[in-house]
Amino acid sequence: MKEIVVNGGKALKGQVRIHGAKNASLAIMCAALISDVPITLENIPNISDINTLMNIIGAMGGEVRWSGSDSLYIAPPDKINVEAPRDQAKKLRASNLLLGPLLTKYGYAKIALPGGCNIGVRPMDLHFKGLSKMGAKIKLEKGCIVAKADKLRGASIYLDFPSVGATENIMMAACLAEGQTFIENAAKEPEIVDLANFLNAMGAKMRGAGTDLIKVVGVNSLYRCDRYTVIPDRIEAGTYMVAAAATRGDVVVQNVIPKHLEPLIAKLKEANVDVIVGEDYVRVKAGKDLKPVDIKTMPYPGFPTDMQSQMMVLLSTIPGISTIVENIFENRFQVVDELKRLGAKIKVEGRIAIIEGVEELQGAEVRATDLRAGAALLIAGLVANGETRIGNSEYIYRGYQDVQEKFMALGADIRQI
Repeated sequence: MKEIVVNGGKALKGQVRIHGAKNASLAIMCAALISDVPITLENIPNISDINTLMNIIGAMGGEVRWSGSDSLYIAPPDKINVEAPRDQAKKLRASNLLLGPLLTKYGYAKIALPGGCNIGVRPMDLHFKGLSKMGAKIKLEKGCIVAKADKLRGASIYLDFPSVGATENIMMAACLAEGQTFIENAAKEPEIVDLANFLNAMGAKMRGAGTDLIKVVGVNSLYRCDRYTVIPDRIEAGTYMVAAAATRGDVVVQNVIPKHLEPLIAKLKEANVDVIVGEDYVRVKAGKDLKPVDIKTMPYPGFPTDMQSQMMVLLSTIPGISTIVENIFENRFQVVDELKRLGAKIKVEGRIAIIEGVEELQGAEVRATDLRAGAALLIAGLVANGETRIGNSEYIYRGYQDVQEKFMALGADIRQI
């Protein structure tokens, strides 16, 4: 088991460059299987989730390899094994995004029920509902999702909740489906728009991504795109922004799309953090006169659930009472018990966390319970006086490339053992 050791109490200062978006990369890698030609994807983060999906695609017969420091070459298989390997698929929530591509191109898919971080119930019912309306027959069999379809057909699909994964699976399935598909109450996240841009670059006919209605006209094949660059990771960027504020530092976060960060920027400014927005960067500078704020997580363009654990650390250092209402995942507050070990004062009532700011946090031994909780504990360790040891730190490497090196370049005292 990996452990990260942090000696805190130092303000972060300097510049940090953000890698490509994990969640966009995973969806786009799955979508690349629909293509009839090899594709090179650029700005891909070299993290464990990406490497797990590479193993899955390779086991299914595709050729996938690093062709540069942040470039992936993916060649769809001539003959595919449409059964994703169980041991790998169970490690990765995004393995469920193979359903749409495999069904629309090959008419069959068998995938182990996906794993990933234990942050709450993430049912597949909306995925199944949408694909079933398009003609797929789906059943659960010995811990696997088995889906078949002679030919998918376009349909009007209303999502009861704007699920990112369900929207992505239906988008990909609709590309080669016969006729038109309408996805109502679709997710609007930047990763949805990036996936749509990639599919359109390959020859799909899709419009409306980023709104609550996506229209797809099925085509016979996808083949036109040989190179595509993924958007920057807004959650990685947000993590460094919050770390700068929590340590009362001064950090320039580079290679970002500021519009994607607007919900976080708004809350940081409300907390009296100085945020300067450039064309492709944000500068975060925080003093001691910060103010408590209230946060409610919501689907994009609301405040992202993937940033609330990190914000909880910042709010724990601000005098007064702040609240966080978690509306997406019910287990997102697992990090609270670990933050209490560091001296944070947090009370949880259902989906509401009430945070009373303290003068200082103290180093302690803690354990990451999921990816974003791990990032939050890393920030807490940077803030705390003394040494903090973070167990289960492999969670952090699922979503953050070169995290140790990046924080060290900002002046942090951090090492892995």
